Amino acid sequence: MDVTTVDHVEFYSADAERTAGQLCAAYGFGRLGASGAGLPGQRSLLLGQGGIRLLVTSATDPEHPVAAHVRRHGDGLARIALRVTDAAGAYAEAVARGADPLAAPRVWGGGGEQVVTAEVAGPGALAHRLVERRGDAFLPGGVEPLAAPESGADLLEVIDHAALCVPGGTLEETVRFYAEVFGFKEIFEERVEVGDQAMDSKVVQNATGEVTFTIVAPDPALSPGQLDDFLRANAGAGVQHLALSTRDIAGAVATLGARGVRFLRTPDSYYDAIERRLGEVSLSVAALRAGNILVDRDHWGEMFQIFTESAVERRTFFFELIERHGALTFGSNNIKALYEAKERARAAADARA
Repeated sequence: MDVTTVDHVEFYSADAERTAGQLCAAYGFGRLGASGAGLPGQRSLLLGQGGIRLLVTSATDPEHPVAAHVRRHGDGLARIALRVTDAAGAYAEAVARGADPLAAPRVWGGGGEQVVTAEVAGPGALAHRLVERRGDAFLPGGVEPLAAPESGADLLEVIDHAALCVPGGTLEETVRFYAEVFGFKEIFEERVEVGDQAMDSKVVQNATGEVTFTIVAPDPALSPGQLDDFLRANAGAGVQHLALSTRDIAGAVATLGARGVRFLRTPDSYYDAIERRLGEVSLSVAALRAGNILVDRDHWGEMFQIFTESAVERRTFFFELIERHGALTFGSNNIKALYEAKERARAAADARA
């Protein structure tokens, strides 16, 4: 199957206007379009920044499937759309390979502005839309361009990867699903142990290297932790976070922080050990410490990353910012730091409750 890139992602919300407003004000997204007559019973707003396209959707009809989804799973990323050259063919192939069908192929628009979509189920609450494009229109008749679209701030460039959280004991079958249905390859694996908890992760990627999913699962034989909290609050598997790339992570963190975005904090001891662990890195330790930014290095180069606190009511979905200087992996040495930071945030939230 010729999956080439992430076409867009869709965030389901109880209030699309409020969520879109927050994403524009805090993260610098611009409004590009809004739902038209082809999407009855829902309100969708198309946001953009760099090469990122984010559709924010809420139901206007309480019987609409989006309303049912939000009631069960809360606000969160519900759909990752994959670009293909033949949506109808990819849909038939995916279903033949074992994917559950959700929406048969549909043609939007016509002539030189035509989009073909189809949809299959992913893990848990996640759906995958298959998108074939002929022209520049996003979804003719479904999402109409604004008369005066807003440009994003361009602090953020593209979707680097999405992290999916699945129940313990289902990691292998989820990896197998992406391999058998979409032809992805497993490229990385990691196990992290923190105290009496542990998580396992595997990374799958398409042939072009432009679609990457990190799949994480708790070890059910050990004590429950943050991943178990996610699975309970989300009522099953789903997208835990979305990683967005930037060329200037220190500047992006400062700008977004000034706009109210809250990031996970890292102990000073982490920064005290950077030069001993990695030697000299291309961003100063002082800048990393000031922004709570993590750093790692692989055979190909460096990567810098930071994670936001969850801003949704159920404390499930959050964002990652990532800047790569040649690195191709996912911060193996930082996974434990992320896990520990999330545990600190979890403990603080429990103390406030």
